[in-house]
Amino acid sequence: MEYNFREIEKKWQRKWEEQHTYQVTEDKQKQKYYVLNMFPYPSGAGLHVGHPLGYIASDIYARYKRLQGFNVLNPMGYDAYGLPAEQYAIQTGQHPAITTEQNINRYREQLDKIGFSFDWSREVRTCDPVYYKWTQWAFRKMFNSYYDNDLKKAQPIENLIHHFEDNGTLGMNVSCSEELVFSAQDWRSMNEHEQQKTLMNYRIAYLGETMVNWCPGLGTVLANDEVIDGVSERGGYPVIQKKMRQWCLRVSAYAQRLLDGLDEIDWTDSLKETQRNWIGRSEGTEVEFAVKDSNVKFTIFTTRADTMFGVTFMVLAPESEYVGKVTTPEKKEDVDKYLEYVKKRTELERMSDRKVTGVFTGSYAINPFTGDAIPIYISEYVLSGYGTGAIMAVPAHDSRDYAFAKHFKLPILPLIEGADVSEESYDAKEGIVINSPVMGKQTPFSLNGLTVQEAIAATKKYVTETGLGRVKVNYRLRDAIFSRQRYWGEPFPVYYKEDMPYMIPEQCLPLELPEIDKYEPTETGEPPLGRAKKWAWDTVNNKIVEKSLINNETIFPIELYTMPGFAGSSAYYLRYMDPKDEHALVAKNIDEYWQNVDLYVGGTEHATGHLIYSRFWNKFLHDYGVSCKEEPFQKLINQGMIQGRSNFVYRVNSNDHDAAPVFVSLGLKDKYETTPIHVDVNIVHADILDIEAFKTWRPEYENAEFILEDGKYICGWAVEKMSKSMFNVVNPDMIVEQYGADTLRLYEMFLGPVEQSKPWDTNGIDGCHRFLRKLWNLFYDNRTGAFLVKEENASPQSLKSMHRLIKKVTGDIENFSYNTAISAFMICVNEMGQQKWHNRELLTDLIILIAPFAPHIAEELWETLNMKGSICDAQWPAWNEQYLVEDKVQLTISFNGKARFQMKFPANTSHEDIQKAVLTDEKSQKYMDGKNVVKVIIVPKKIVNIVLK
Repeated sequence: MEYNFREIEKKWQRKWEEQHTYQVTEDKQKQKYYVLNMFPYPSGAGLHVGHPLGYIASDIYARYKRLQGFNVLNPMGYDAYGLPAEQYAIQTGQHPAITTEQNINRYREQLDKIGFSFDWSREVRTCDPVYYKWTQWAFRKMFNSYYDNDLKKAQPIENLIHHFEDNGTLGMNVSCSEELVFSAQDWRSMNEHEQQKTLMNYRIAYLGETMVNWCPGLGTVLANDEVIDGVSERGGYPVIQKKMRQWCLRVSAYAQRLLDGLDEIDWTDSLKETQRNWIGRSEGTEVEFAVKDSNVKFTIFTTRADTMFGVTFMVLAPESEYVGKVTTPEKKEDVDKYLEYVKKRTELERMSDRKVTGVFTGSYAINPFTGDAIPIYISEYVLSGYGTGAIMAVPAHDSRDYAFAKHFKLPILPLIEGADVSEESYDAKEGIVINSPVMGKQTPFSLNGLTVQEAIAATKKYVTETGLGRVKVNYRLRDAIFSRQRYWGEPFPVYYKEDMPYMIPEQCLPLELPEIDKYEPTETGEPPLGRAKKWAWDTVNNKIVEKSLINNETIFPIELYTMPGFAGSSAYYLRYMDPKDEHALVAKNIDEYWQNVDLYVGGTEHATGHLIYSRFWNKFLHDYGVSCKEEPFQKLINQGMIQGRSNFVYRVNSNDHDAAPVFVSLGLKDKYETTPIHVDVNIVHADILDIEAFKTWRPEYENAEFILEDGKYICGWAVEKMSKSMFNVVNPDMIVEQYGADTLRLYEMFLGPVEQSKPWDTNGIDGCHRFLRKLWNLFYDNRTGAFLVKEENASPQSLKSMHRLIKKVTGDIENFSYNTAISAFMICVNEMGQQKWHNRELLTDLIILIAPFAPHIAEELWETLNMKGSICDAQWPAWNEQYLVEDKVQLTISFNGKARFQMKFPANTSHEDIQKAVLTDEKSQKYMDGKNVVKVIIVPKKIVNIVLK
């Protein structure tokens, strides 16, 4: 009976679906285990072989945990909102929902062919109103909440209103955009609009003015990672910096909890460090500077107030509210010109580019420690979102300040004894302080002679006691911009009354996307939702009505922005637990059963985006008891990237553009001037070009001529990112059709450790396919088709091999070392075939072990053994230590430390008998000839070293 992988895989995929093999329900008799992949965005190109890498890795672990008796949740869905579908809609007029549905169907077809154990009954799509109802619900809750710094949790906004009514801002410690001071009387005297505006300063979801990456060509705000070299990643449209009113989430309120939570989860050290750096906690001092000959004052944050005596200039961020206040009329033209330049620079470019730019405002600040006047500059290297958007520059001890001072010829004053600042700044973390003014002349305070650490402590004390400033903890983490000016996203459940946002009632959710005729911004610059005719809220009847009915008394305009891509992915792991619940995001008893994700698998590119936002979102929901766990993802594995192996042809350069193109083979290309051109890897086999296929690949190559090596055209190659533009994308469907899903699953894991990136190379895939055939041949004779399985007892040697395999594979799966587990399978199956071990006992254990890796063949062979039910519900075998005890040991025999030969001994041989056998062995005699044995050193189970003299 032949191994017909195509029939076997179709058969079992059909059975799994019919029998609901992978559907799971809560079972309190079983310990739960929740496995989750970062769900995909369904692009039009479908999956390539790099996409399933993480899915296969997590699926192996999910199947393994089920075999261990766990109740395993392994769901899948789609992160369905995104710019690609919207851009396609703009170009073609086709509704993005249609494109998305087509793409999802393609993804599902591909995923099913690979044999994943996903519970598709729990599928979620972020664009489904049934799903995004709960995204809107969470947003409403954030809008109606503030963050209490004393309680360290979110609280209903009503509590804050009661506090204002009784005490104003007195005794309040909450997160806010701006520190306001008002009395209870002040609050009660405010009208509704003023009160709502004040509350916006405290809400967790709030409207705020913020600098954004605005792309006029796409008509939307872009995240930093969507902008490359000043243009949009998608489409290459120019991007400028623009201040806009945006919805924001007060993620910064959770900064310390986000930091603390990293100590409670099993993530890689590098990923934790990335998040720590992104959150950027720093302890320092806020100090107020007055502007000379002006009433203007501004505050700076510094971690090193002890360097105040080395301040020689101040720098404002270009976005700072103080730019207009301190710019003199004489300098206004220069400043305006500079601000126009900065508008075209993304924040990422400003942080990474070391080019020195800036402009003098014409004003001076007064150093509060010395009374000296110091010039105020504007420069792009200062960012508005960190600290206060203003810095005191100490060029002697900061590299960027130093470069700025050198460029603008500003003074550089060292503060550390022996510091040489002639060529570069000096790290001032330790040493003896100098250059403080003599006490009493300019300042009653001097640091001369103190160590750096003593100076830091003394300065904090001085600043606090004199009221010059205050000690403060600062975070680099900024609030998340939470709105986009596009159509294809979650609508905000918001209407506007006197330009202030109000929430649509919870019972009216979901607020669904309206139909529009075009997906571009309106002619007046409004977002695409401005085209919707029926997009106003009737507050009397609680329903959407025509915009023409807006009267701003009972009927009001609805928000035109939509939510960003990360909105739908921030709590999807909770919805998978209870996807059909109409009354809650997740029922309390179900959340308490599944708790959080035990194993999360996805790429490192989400370290500072999704993995921050989802942790914040979960902590917020935890504050209200919606999520019983504070951290959503207990263990995280970052799969590496499967890189494409690109191929090149070499076109001979020619000035005759009408002549047929000539391509020269790799080994001969150095004889010509050539241009390398990417070629479709699907028409290249073992780096040999299929010339006829190449001629039909592109019309311009129809008459191409070739300079060959030994009758063949050899292509060049390189390892690059798998990309359509490089023609190196490999479709998994092709591999499944040619070799089978089980082979694909094994091969992707065999390429190398899960976390490492590795090149795709089909040259090795045959080995994995041969292995599966060898496995099959342990059950069936490959010539006669006879069934080979025997009922006789297994031999001691075969049991030793099997139990060694059980221990090895179990340990490797636990450590996600799947490649070494597969190597162990190959060694064991080879041995079993050579030794003709066909015992039922051995083969039963073997196919259970291999089931997580190659589930289709495992199910078929399980059925062949007349076993009941699916192999998914078998019991993972345990190894017996008695079979792992070696009966013989092999020792290396060395003379004066040099290894010469090896000898085998029974494992229980005494040191005395080993020594006697080695010294009398004839092979030892030639090394000992004429020399005396000084001593014999025996390292158990490893080596015998004979010291000669």
